[in-house]
Amino acid sequence: MNMRAMVLGLFFALFWSSAFTSARVIVAHAPPLGSLALRFLVSGLIGVALARALGESWRLTRGQWRATVIFGVCQNALYLGLFFVAMQWIEAGLASIMASTMPLIVALANRVFLGERLAPMAVLGLGLGFGGVIVIMSSRISGGADAVGLLLCVIGTLALAVATLSARGASSGGNVMMVVGLQMLIGAVCLGVASLVLEDPWVDMTTGLVVAFVYTTLVPGLLATWIWFTLVNDIGAIRASVFHFLNPFFGVLVAAVVLGERIGTNDMIGVAIVAAGILMVQLSKARKLAEG
Repeated sequence: MNMRAMVLGLFFALFWSSAFTSARVIVAHAPPLGSLALRFLVSGLIGVALARALGESWRLTRGQWRATVIFGVCQNALYLGLFFVAMQWIEAGLASIMASTMPLIVALANRVFLGERLAPMAVLGLGLGFGGVIVIMSSRISGGADAVGLLLCVIGTLALAVATLSARGASSGGNVMMVVGLQMLIGAVCLGVASLVLEDPWVDMTTGLVVAFVYTTLVPGLLATWIWFTLVNDIGAIRASVFHFLNPFFGVLVAAVVLGERIGTNDMIGVAIVAAGILMVQLSKARKLAEG
């Protein structure tokens, strides 16, 4: 992995993790699905305009279109939609920890459904990762964390795992920025329809809402997604996913600094265990790829 990939990966982890903090601000002042649909509409239009300015085409291959639709529905509509709804009731740091388990779920799904053999280090990493989640969740549930919000996060993380498995097909044919913009517009349509059916329109217009919305739209929304597709295209999904081990740390840290969320001893222990488990699983995959 070269220095460019290392830098991109670090920024991806930081930007991706910070989205939970800005989302927590947004859902306190506006309907979660409606605000997310508007965010994706703005981000998608900007992405498509940038892609055209860069000379990219929206004439994608059939495989790219299929992967782009799956990514738009599973990541943008299901994963982020469910997390935005859940963050009306749970803290941003906890949401980021839940989402960071995605590489563990991908590894487990490959073993269960595709019969992929796991190296001993990967098996140990899976055990550690899920064990760390149990430590954190048991502490938070006993502390009053909302069970429905946690369930929505679990379902959303499963959808994110499906989206991640489709990412390679979306980026392998070039036109990366166009793919980013189009999958956001797909998410905007899905979430917009859901908002019209399920939500009452209301907005508490504040400076915090405007800042959080602009930041979420441009940084985690547009920039982080472009970085992710670029990483996957450059070094592959397996190596790129190694950077997910940083997400629990960054997610909890940003939420604590910006929102003043409390970090308990069990949280710190659980985050360290989850991060170690994710790193072990992803390093095991990278080693297997290098040897194969």
